[in-house]
Amino acid sequence: MSAMLHIVNKSPFERTGLDSCLRLAQAGSSILLIEDGVYAAVGNAAHAEEIAGRMEDFSFYALGPDIAARGLGDTPLIEGLTIVDYEGFVDLVAKHDATQSWL
Repeated sequence: MSAMLHIVNKSPFERTGLDSCLRLAQAGSSILLIEDGVYAAVGNAAHAEEIAGRMEDFSFYALGPDIAARGLGDTPLIEGLTIVDYEGFVDLVAKHDATQSWL
């Protein structure tokens, strides 16, 4: 088991959940972007540099079906970010001790 899985489901352009998560999460945690949170995974988005710079502290994931549902399937994403499907989402929840959702 590893530390905590942080789930961010709101767009970083509309809410501060991702910023709060990056500020408060402990190193070694995992961060999963789902729903509108996947907008933060875009390679040239405002948060891309910050996320890329935190890859040593956190493992970053994004939910593939949510990326596709928002028309981002052909958009370059942040290098080093892992795309997971729904089964991968369940696996992440199961392998972590706790889950924190950022609203």
